[in-house]
Amino acid sequence: SVLRHFAFTPRLTRMLRTLLGVALLGAACGVVVPAHRADEETGAESRQDATTYFAGQASSLGVKSLEDYRSKHADQFARDALPCDDETNPSFKMQCASVSRAARMGGRKFKVAGKGSNQLFSESFRPEDSRHFDVSKSSTFSAEAKKTFDLHYADGSHLRGFTGQDQVTMGDYNAHAPFGVITDCNSPDFNGVDGILGFGLPRPGSEMPTPILFAMTDPGNTNSNAQSLKRKFSFFSTDDAAEVQLGGYDPDTTQGTMWYTPALSRNDFIVGVNSLKFGQSHGSSVELLAFKSETQRKFGAPSIMDSGTSCLVIPADHMQGQLSNVPWDDFARNWGKEKSFWLEIGEKTWEIPFSSWYLADTEQTCVQPSPEGMQGLLVGDVFFREYVVEFDMTDSRPIIGIAPLNKQYTPVTKNQLANYELHQAPKAKLSLLKGEEVMYPAEHSETLTAVDRIPIVNQKGTQYFMDVSVGTPAQPFTVIFDTGSTVFGVFSYKDKLPDTIKKELPGYYFSQNLKTLAQSSGGPVAALQVGGS
Repeated sequence: SVLRHFAFTPRLTRMLRTLLGVALLGAACGVVVPAHRADEETGAESRQDATTYFAGQASSLGVKSLEDYRSKHADQFARDALPCDDETNPSFKMQCASVSRAARMGGRKFKVAGKGSNQLFSESFRPEDSRHFDVSKSSTFSAEAKKTFDLHYADGSHLRGFTGQDQVTMGDYNAHAPFGVITDCNSPDFNGVDGILGFGLPRPGSEMPTPILFAMTDPGNTNSNAQSLKRKFSFFSTDDAAEVQLGGYDPDTTQGTMWYTPALSRNDFIVGVNSLKFGQSHGSSVELLAFKSETQRKFGAPSIMDSGTSCLVIPADHMQGQLSNVPWDDFARNWGKEKSFWLEIGEKTWEIPFSSWYLADTEQTCVQPSPEGMQGLLVGDVFFREYVVEFDMTDSRPIIGIAPLNKQYTPVTKNQLANYELHQAPKAKLSLLKGEEVMYPAEHSETLTAVDRIPIVNQKGTQYFMDVSVGTPAQPFTVIFDTGSTVFGVFSYKDKLPDTIKKELPGYYFSQNLKTLAQSSGGPVAALQVGGS
């Protein structure tokens, strides 16, 4: 054996320990450990040979040890790369959770409360204004009535129902997929629409059906023509129209480079906003996120890109002492026409001009204070009117791309499926980021990628609706499109359900009626009413 030719002196033992440490460090950093040069102190060839041999052995052992450790601690490595899930930074993790909750609980639903009234809604939900799914008329429907849900939103809205399975068509794609059969609703926000379509990320342990884009692109779903569709989409809005693009984005919709950054969470489209300025020009603007330390500014304020939120929602407190100011107060104090917001994300600055955050037709400011407990921002439709945002969910860690919107592009009026040579996220670079908020430009790909362009109805730039169909034969529905929600569900009359389904539902589903259930609340968050009558 080679080992017999060498005596394990204290010096050699220390040398081996050093080499093993270097090898492990090199392996962890992806660095190849070079062979040790000749020992300049003694010049002994035998010691040089021993060093070379043991360096090679230590390197191999180190790599194997690191691979074993990484395999056994995969969750910990993932947390290290995702600040929103980092147990060692509970404050930032809680801030991420607060914006996630605000987005998933209906960020779009901030209203101006009526004076002198303790009623949550000034009108009731009118089910007769919505189309309802008739389960008895679909030959492919199956109920999972034991899987019930009760969804409570931030403004007191409440949806109740159970899970079903059926053929779902979205654009040019269709699949047998799970969805929510909504039997009860109490919110007038759903008057005239038939349900909700969430494009958010699945939540671990959630009892809700698998998000529709994930269900349709599941490689194991043999009843789908979307198995090869890239699990990503892009979204943007103009003043009177909007468009969602499944599978990527049409390069004609952008004007300039698409810049990418990894999300700070595995479960939400969260980015860190390191700076939020407001003023006539970037140079003369007021900083609304006055972080107390550079470390806090490095992570930034967790912010969700959310089409379900109409406006820009900014902190209304000191964010648990991390800010020396209150952003909402400073904004209200400096309010003025023709001023812009500048968001810094990943060392790139993105402007939201006055024309996007001020609704001229109604003379309203589409900027709102955060609800109590929310420690971050919701970046809503005011941003999508200026930028194309791509949501890439092809890996375990979501990637978000942002590019200036081509204002000359006209959104489609009917589904259009085509193949493009796309620019794509530089995943090799992005995978190296572990919490740093940096954006990298897109890389060109010559591979043709299918992109399905689907029209979205734009209601005054504050709410978006998309057409889908469910069942065999297909029953058409118009649903709210929401990137911050995971829920896909359509309304169905519970009193018209087959008896076999009714028997499986809890008794209170029929003894309670959410439509007429009295609602009281401390009042929803009011938007700033300035600049108009």
